[in-house]
Amino acid sequence: MSKKFQHLTSPGRIGTLETRNRMVVSAMGINLASEDGTCGDRIVAFHERHAKGGIGLIVMGVTSIAWPSGASIPRSVGISEDKFIPGLKTMTTAVHHHGAKIAAQLHHGGLSAAQDMKAGRPILVPSYPSQGISNLAEGMLKSEMAAFMDADMPTPKLQVMNQDDIDQIVAQFGTAAARAKETGFDGIEIHGGHGYMISGFLSPALNQRDDRYGGSLENRARLLTEIIGSVRSAVGDDFPLWCKLDSIEYGKTDGITLTDAIEAARLGEKAGVDAITVSAYHDANRGALHSESNIPHVPNRMVSNASAIKHSLSIPVIASGRIEPDSAEKHIASGQYDFFGMGRKILADPDLPNKLQAGTAADIRPCIYCYCCVSQIYVSKQIKCAVNPEAGFEKERELITSDCPRHVAVVGGGPAGMEVARRLSLRGFKVSLIESGKRLGGTLPFASIAYKPNEKLLKWLRRQVEQSTVEIHLNTEATVDTLRRMNFDEVIIATGAQRSMPEGIPGSDQDFVFSGEEMRALVLSESHPGLKRKTNTFTRLMVKAGALTGATSIPELVRQASKVWLPLGKKVTIIGSELVGLELAEFLAERGRTVTVMDESSDVGKGLYLVRRMRLLEELNLLGVVLIRKANGIVIDNHKVSYTNSRGQVRSLKADHVIVAKGASGDTSLAETFKEAGFTTHTIGDCDGISYIEGAMESAAELAASL
Repeated sequence: MSKKFQHLTSPGRIGTLETRNRMVVSAMGINLASEDGTCGDRIVAFHERHAKGGIGLIVMGVTSIAWPSGASIPRSVGISEDKFIPGLKTMTTAVHHHGAKIAAQLHHGGLSAAQDMKAGRPILVPSYPSQGISNLAEGMLKSEMAAFMDADMPTPKLQVMNQDDIDQIVAQFGTAAARAKETGFDGIEIHGGHGYMISGFLSPALNQRDDRYGGSLENRARLLTEIIGSVRSAVGDDFPLWCKLDSIEYGKTDGITLTDAIEAARLGEKAGVDAITVSAYHDANRGALHSESNIPHVPNRMVSNASAIKHSLSIPVIASGRIEPDSAEKHIASGQYDFFGMGRKILADPDLPNKLQAGTAADIRPCIYCYCCVSQIYVSKQIKCAVNPEAGFEKERELITSDCPRHVAVVGGGPAGMEVARRLSLRGFKVSLIESGKRLGGTLPFASIAYKPNEKLLKWLRRQVEQSTVEIHLNTEATVDTLRRMNFDEVIIATGAQRSMPEGIPGSDQDFVFSGEEMRALVLSESHPGLKRKTNTFTRLMVKAGALTGATSIPELVRQASKVWLPLGKKVTIIGSELVGLELAEFLAERGRTVTVMDESSDVGKGLYLVRRMRLLEELNLLGVVLIRKANGIVIDNHKVSYTNSRGQVRSLKADHVIVAKGASGDTSLAETFKEAGFTTHTIGDCDGISYIEGAMESAAELAASL
């Protein structure tokens, strides 16, 4: 047992359920079931991988008690009929084989039952909801909007539930629970949060009923307690049963408060549950709030609420919400909750529990909180992870020792190059990683300046490569002669994109205008021909600031130094509104710059995942960043940027400096050179086209699995 994580790695107990540790895979909607709602190979492999990684308990998310009715995602698991039993048994057997326990999360979507909406079935609600004003569309790309709001979708049919509807739902929870027990699940979680059916009854903002299911909290909780009673009758008094509850509804006037949540939890305990999973919800009409509650951007967001609920009960509490293992260890040790729930972190590294147990926490692949995983679900796709390309593709991208290992050259030490080198090394290949610069990382150090979580991935990749059998060659140009001398069997090109000042912007050659590549070279102290006529004072000041602040990395050094001084005037215009442009805008605005971002496109934030983008756009607005869409005919002249707006009017604004955060494109020229020289050559990452971190990691995994 790990001494550092002795509480996390110690056994836990929920009712009669004993777990090997206190780490839990939180229930997630993952869209991995078969189309008919059964558990096929893909979803079994997904959960089995987490069991193999050492987790104590897995909660299988949104298991539909009335499938297909009440399902909130296209490929949710059904448990409403006996036809689902064989697949569910396969699931529980696979998980038990690796020593983990697994619970079924019984679920009905209620107002959020998107599959009922798409199929034209009645959507069951406690009462008619008030019409809110939504800003979701502002943060969506056209392609996302098309997936989110199907043009052929029928007009929603809301059905206020009568007593017969309620009785049917209560009975369906009971029969689903009986199947869960029959198929080998070790426990049951009733989903009572996140705007789904039970949450809709609990919320005073949504429940306007005037009968025995509305009004007082005891009445609003009646559906929950009746469901608990139905489940208890079906599975018996000694079967582990708990429920998930919202501890607050962010942004909702008259929504659930912590006081409400404490009382609901007490009623749940009295009705017979063995534990409470503490979560939260939000006003779903506000884009920024989608990363405020159950998948929060703010670390430890729900810990205080979990602690308050814990100290109001005599049963265990499961907490989650961007909690790091170090924090969870302290929280459990101090009695703030009993079990540590993880979603994003376990997607990033399913071996996290085993690594904590072994005392190798430094080797845990970090989540960068980019919201790739959940954003997939918003547009009806299967779950995946930007930093772990095996998530959801456990069998296809599994690292299997090669029966024909070769000597491979990887040219380019960015994320794609490091990841493919690491993976091939683990498969038994002899790998030489050739990098022309003085350090590994490619553009990832620059990406780590504006968005700090990226630096954890940078450090992890460097550590994994340095600890592997990969031979690292820095300050080395990959030429045909060099590769021939080293006698490689195959060559992988991972040199990244071509980043230069795009053509077609008059005035972009002036001294106060920086390309994205020039900005990168400037802050990372790298040589660039375009910087010879521009300031290089920043580099010297960075070194001084680093000495004063104790920064241990270039990204951290730049973040610290730039709070004091930047080689940029007060007014900055950024041309380009994709990921780089928006993250740079936030970075500069936080450092006192007046920032305007403009682009020809009406879509903004491409490269950012939907849930993170919706939050960032609101944060930029609060920082005073002006975002101009459909800006055509952009001209830079004499510290002024002119453009034609969407109404055909010519507008201009002053700018001390202009940053052109666009112009990147794929570049396979080096690969073509090696192919012509007779090498078997592959390309991955941004040299094939801009695909950011996820594309780099995914293409590396695909290639490593195929060789």
